[in-house]
Amino acid sequence: MTRSKQAERLVRIIDGFPRITVTVVGDLVADEFIFGEISRVSREAPVLILQHRERALVPGGAGNAVYNLADLGANVLPVGAVGDDESGRLLLQRFRQKKISVSGIVKLKGYTTPTKTRILAGHTHSSRQQVVRVDREPGECEFDAVQIARFARECAKASDAVLISDYGYGAATPRILRAIQATKALDGIPVTLDSRHRMLEFAGVTAATPNEPEVEEALGMRIGDEPQILVAAGEQLMRRMKLDSLVITRGRDGMVAFVRKHKPVAIPIYGSDQVADVTGAGDTVIAAFTAALAAGAEAEDAALLANYAGGIVVMKRGTATVTAGELIHAVQEDATRH
Repeated sequence: MTRSKQAERLVRIIDGFPRITVTVVGDLVADEFIFGEISRVSREAPVLILQHRERALVPGGAGNAVYNLADLGANVLPVGAVGDDESGRLLLQRFRQKKISVSGIVKLKGYTTPTKTRILAGHTHSSRQQVVRVDREPGECEFDAVQIARFARECAKASDAVLISDYGYGAATPRILRAIQATKALDGIPVTLDSRHRMLEFAGVTAATPNEPEVEEALGMRIGDEPQILVAAGEQLMRRMKLDSLVITRGRDGMVAFVRKHKPVAIPIYGSDQVADVTGAGDTVIAAFTAALAAGAEAEDAALLANYAGGIVVMKRGTATVTAGELIHAVQEDATRH
């Protein structure tokens, strides 16, 4: 098949995004960015003094996947939890500003909304460099798994796909997935998984998009620069998790797509390998992959679109998203180069 024919097929898939609905069940995180202009070196300690210039807070974690799906044109239904704190209130505000429903988000008293604060320094006309990151995480707070599962079931019934985004904070556990599955709410639709540390515990999902270190952790092995070990690892995950498809992302080495009863396909990175920022890139990848599957794409085409999306977003600073227009431009421009 020619590159132009492939590009036409991918663009048709993107054009279908406004007609799909995706439920995102996951850990909602606040990504905070504080920028200071370098003023001088402190007399108290050998550290920089930054003159505060601006602050921004955007959805991270599952929230970033939600934002990416919305910017791709999909109707998205987030299910998760926030605390009754500033970060939680700002996250809900950001969703409302984007016309994203917040009816599936539980507000919990005593729960700290996971917040990752990045301090960036620079001069007015220079690039901003991250100096330090401060994480605020919830303590021991019992989630109402029954309520979250109920919201997820209701949303899933009106959806073309469900995305599980597990950052380990409790809103997207294997137990919650089992509760959703018990009512057959997920039957007949793709269920994709992004889990940081317990991928193998999520039985019954359709597809997963781990990065290489997550695969190594799950299987207790080292992949390194050995293609045959990577293929063996992917095939083992496909078999143990009974997946229909799997995408292993490899940073500047692109990604490898595994589809049941097909040979693995290596997909080279799109764009430059000199990335600007990888913050949240995995959320963009699974958002594009899930949207494509929901729109009826074959898994390999979904992986191609996810690769384009990932290549675009890593060239942006901070927690960023990719629009449908940017994705179409990348597909068409890449087709003319080959």
